[in-house]
Amino acid sequence: MATPRELTLALITRYYETFNTGDREAFLALLTDDVQHDLNQGGCEIGVSTFRTFLKRMDHSYREQVVDLQVFANDDGTRAAAEFFIDGTYLNTDEGLPPATGQTYHLRVGAFFEIREGKVSRITNYYNLEEWLRKVGA
Repeated sequence: MATPRELTLALITRYYETFNTGDREAFLALLTDDVQHDLNQGGCEIGVSTFRTFLKRMDHSYREQVVDLQVFANDDGTRAAAEFFIDGTYLNTDEGLPPATGQTYHLRVGAFFEIREGKVSRITNYYNLEEWLRKVGA
């Protein structure tokens, strides 16, 4: 029988595998209804429907894949962290950011999670926005 830590490691790994497939409904099914999404250098959004809207905006402006994923979890499986790289292409200009011309980027990202009843209840992502801006030629 898997330990709570092992179940959380599997959940976060599946979270990123599902992200990479582009199956957004399967991805959203891994989240609690009241998921808290802390945006990098931004605010906090609550709920699956808000997260769905965020993903639509992101999918319009970016094509991204998670690579070199490393996942960590505490013993009781209630918290986790991940470090990875995003391989991306900037497809369409995102509001408030430089014009998109198909620029590619490879960027280190850190993420932190809270887990409740086998689903992600909080996700917080951190990356170096200044580094991303340099990579897209801003």
